[in-house]
Amino acid sequence: MIPAAAPDASPPGIVRIYRLLDPGSQSFLDDVLAGLSLPQKAIPPKYFYDERGSQLFEAICALDEYYPTRTELAIMRECVNELAALLGPDTELVEFGSGASIKTRILIERTRPSLYVPIDIAEVALRNAAEGLAERFPWLNVSGLVADFAQPLALPDFVGIPVRRRVVYFPGSTIGNFTRDEALSFLRKVHAVLGAGGMLVIGVDTKKSKAMLDAAYDDARGVTAEFNLNLLRRMNGELGADFQAARFRHKAFYDEAAGRIEMHLESTHAQFVRIAGRRFDFAPGETIHTEISCKYAIDEFRALGAAARFHTQAIFTDPDRLFAVYAMMAV
Repeated sequence: MIPAAAPDASPPGIVRIYRLLDPGSQSFLDDVLAGLSLPQKAIPPKYFYDERGSQLFEAICALDEYYPTRTELAIMRECVNELAALLGPDTELVEFGSGASIKTRILIERTRPSLYVPIDIAEVALRNAAEGLAERFPWLNVSGLVADFAQPLALPDFVGIPVRRRVVYFPGSTIGNFTRDEALSFLRKVHAVLGAGGMLVIGVDTKKSKAMLDAAYDDARGVTAEFNLNLLRRMNGELGADFQAARFRHKAFYDEAAGRIEMHLESTHAQFVRIAGRRFDFAPGETIHTEISCKYAIDEFRALGAAARFHTQAIFTDPDRLFAVYAMMAV
């Protein structure tokens, strides 16, 4: 049982952290070995976010070229009163891929949820963000879950907290990291978590010029390149791999026909790498595919939500329609 915090109490709010990662699930090493064995070598983007990767991503969010974070923040500040009216009181606010939870502060401050449930695979970042929010909002109950939200997930019942409606918050256009088929499957899983009448508040990046998107994912200062290359250093440090990061380069581009950004690590030499006794050869120009980021026109994403049995109740955008925040009810 998780006791409710007294409203406006002076001590920090109550924080509980639970580990829900399945011990039998694939490990970092398993995923790397499987991914590097594919004809198009690939590693899931969730492995970007060790402590250094999380720090670099926060730095990316502050870059001039990277418009999504500041644009979504501005939208949230503008629409939060209307969102609060749609969500109502006594909510359980569940955030998938919570990270630093910066945008979440706006929603928490205005809606005052009965319970906040951040979910993230990076335990250190999750714990730091949860404790920071509990310090900022002493009345807040926080039950953080160390879990991979992309996998099937059944949320525990948090006894003792009065909840009228469950709300899933999924900001940052992280939905774009799935292919469209994967995004539909994911939205159906979210629907199952919410149940009829639950609400999804989701940030989605829109389609725009190739020049603007290319710059956002390949900034002049090279922070995004360092973020991408950090994946090689993580494999060296945690898996005993022998990647030479200087022999790879960051490659990112917007594929207009597919409507998505692709990020790769491109080998600049003929070389091989050893991991866990396995050898992987690279030809010059061969890549490891590390991430996609799909972009959606407004009508495209509304239709995707409808296919997953969500009714769009409101769409909030900036004046230039660079980004959109959707409020959707599970029906």
